[in-house]
Amino acid sequence: MPYVNHYSFHILDPDWGHLTIKVSGHPPFPAQVMVNGHEYVAYQGAKAGIHFTKEGNGFTHISDAAGLAKIADTLSEESAIGRLRQACERWIYATCLCFGLDLEEQERSGFAYQYSNFQVEYSRNLLFEIGGQMEQVFQALMDRSRAPLGLKTIKTILGYKHRPKYRKRKGRSAEWEVAIERPTYDLTIFKLLCGQLTLQIYTKGERVLRIEAVAHDTAELHCGRSLESFPRIVTQLRGILERFSKALSGIDQCFISDETLEHLPLPSQVGKTKVGGIDFNKARIRHVTAAVVALSASPGGFSASQLADRVRACGESHYQARQAAYDLKKLRGKDMVRRLGKTRHYEPTSTGLKALAALLVLRDKVIKPLLGAAMETRPTRGALNPRDLDNHYETIRVGMQGVFRELGLAA
Repeated sequence: MPYVNHYSFHILDPDWGHLTIKVSGHPPFPAQVMVNGHEYVAYQGAKAGIHFTKEGNGFTHISDAAGLAKIADTLSEESAIGRLRQACERWIYATCLCFGLDLEEQERSGFAYQYSNFQVEYSRNLLFEIGGQMEQVFQALMDRSRAPLGLKTIKTILGYKHRPKYRKRKGRSAEWEVAIERPTYDLTIFKLLCGQLTLQIYTKGERVLRIEAVAHDTAELHCGRSLESFPRIVTQLRGILERFSKALSGIDQCFISDETLEHLPLPSQVGKTKVGGIDFNKARIRHVTAAVVALSASPGGFSASQLADRVRACGESHYQARQAAYDLKKLRGKDMVRRLGKTRHYEPTSTGLKALAALLVLRDKVIKPLLGAAMETRPTRGALNPRDLDNHYETIRVGMQGVFRELGLAA
């Protein structure tokens, strides 16, 4: 086959930002125009006075999110057809096509392009304040959504009423699968492949989670391929993306860790003094925690000596007030205890008291009994005279087995 020269033009358009036009230098001079909707929204938002921060194709900070969303919605209106045509014709004849057909030959032959849509992408960005929480949500979403996305659910997402059929004369059948890809070490893509349609979720930067619907061939949407069909294509892709997001399994906010447990052993700063972390595996720290919870009801707070007396009553016979003062400073470094004014009395903070009580109760009343039951080499017959508490423990144990099965863990 003979070689054919193609010319690629990267243009900065005043309305659409960066756009790319590729033109063949030989008849019939086929051309490909690539525009970026994020660039269009960014340029129009800047004209409207909306301040934002942009990393790649993702908006990480927006002063007026509702205003920017209204600008993005204009791409699904009928007026978008004329704006797209103007952007193409503003450059393609005078700047690009002249490398294969000069202006005089264009006028004499009456050469003109008919535009059509081949590939369209529709995406939405979810902004998170903390990148670690975004990663927890993304990992939980993949774990909980991969198995339930069966053929029936996928058909509902795509709007199919019947099972998709493909003619036998096609050399290669369409791919239908739910996959997780890791093209690079720091990128994970949850992807749903449906023939010429792709639905995917992936992280975009440190705090942006992107959900995207891609029509690799707009003929798959059965709503026309001409430029006049562009608003219908965008509307249909938006509907597919919304149904896809609703079919995904969410995660309750209580399962999103605020990293309190991970930060406890790390050192902290109190004023100009650097103090050590809190190792909850040590009996002394657990006794101090129990004493702080017990003394939290004191109306005027408690002193270091009162804390030391309470800890000695728990079994730490050599525990002194200076040790109590240092342990209180470590708790202050974690914002779990605060000093009352300029006095030497202390009280736990509301969030700190909840965290300390949860650590004690979960370790002694939940984790230890469940761990003891899991370490039994032979199945137990249960309590001789079971009470309500024994029944609740058994319910938790059986329920945890169901959780392990859903997560695919062998425990």
